[in-house]
Amino acid sequence: MIFGNKIILREKRLADARNDYSWETDPELAELDAAILVKAAFPQYLTDYASELRHPPPTSRRFAIETLDGKHIGNCAYYNINETNGEAELGIMIGNRDYWNQGYGTDAVATLLNHIFNQTTFNRVHLKTLETNIRAHRCFQKNGFAPCGHLLKDGYHFVLMEILRYQWQKRLTGT
Repeated sequence: MIFGNKIILREKRLADARNDYSWETDPELAELDAAILVKAAFPQYLTDYASELRHPPPTSRRFAIETLDGKHIGNCAYYNINETNGEAELGIMIGNRDYWNQGYGTDAVATLLNHIFNQTTFNRVHLKTLETNIRAHRCFQKNGFAPCGHLLKDGYHFVLMEILRYQWQKRLTGT
């Protein structure tokens, strides 16, 4: 478990499948994430979910986001891990709308960044977020991410953002 100020990041488990399924079949959440809605029935989703838990991809690390009192409210990950280039991509979703706009996402990103830069040798963490997702932009900027480009993919306009290890270290030391 990785503790933040408002959240805990923990390993994913089979009991998370029901929440994840409801979030991955929610059109509004899919639109905010530029993701394809899951169309599979829950039994098939659960089978695939269990398989991925048993055999996680080597290029990603997924975490559940819980409140300090143990409520599963979302997920985050670093993925597209490139050991050669010393970088990974970050993703987050607070699926439970009751926890939007209260700092849970910001704390989850800060906690995940601290974990990445303390537990790996990565020098860069990057992400892409929809140009229209202003709430996500604010969250990432609060954590030191800076825009570094734009991407048009599958009809979506994304802002590319990054934070480098030395920038993260400067934020910690206040220099």
